[in-house]
Amino acid sequence: MYAVIKKDGKQYKVSEGDIVLFDKMNKEPKDSVEFSEVLAIDDGKDAKVGAPLVEGAKVIGEVVNEGRGTKVVILKKRRRKDSKQKRGFRRDFTRVRITKIEG
Repeated sequence: MYAVIKKDGKQYKVSEGDIVLFDKMNKEPKDSVEFSEVLAIDDGKDAKVGAPLVEGAKVIGEVVNEGRGTKVVILKKRRRKDSKQKRGFRRDFTRVRITKIEG
């Protein structure tokens, strides 16, 4: 069984037991999180697709921890111009374990 949920303008395909990285939510570990914007649910034999959301469906998860991702380096170099620019970026995330899909 899996579901497609919408969070912060992004879509995620999740199953029970999956660990998903979301943008930082400022939650404590072991907090419960509920996602009510469910776009589709498939249980193997019957698929429900919302228009745009599935009525009465929700996905429940538990916060595992919060952290920062690995650094991504952005390097811009213009050849023969003696010009370069180096920047780094680390994404803040919240790790969530999906515990239950209702629908």
